Amino acid sequence: MLIEAAWSYRFPARISRELLLRQEGLAKPIRDTAWKAQERLRGRYRKLARAGKPANVVTAAIAGELAGFVWSITKQAQPSAA
Repeated sequence: MLIEAAWSYRFPARISRELLLRQEGLAKPIRDTAWKAQERLRGRYRKLARAGKPANVVTAAIAGELAGFVWSITKQAQPSAA
């Protein structure tokens, strides 16, 4: 699933109306992390593609970084065990 999601970073970062409506109930730090991921992964994809890397290699690299952002959001969403 990460590989499939990573292919979407070929396109400019944006938030559709549908996605904006889904994000309304999320905490601001989670939305900020998600947008940071959009911008970073889009830029990273372009940089690697411009360097001449094969598309499947670029996509695999982006998927690895995406896993890190998913982990970060998951940690933010979990209630702290106090």
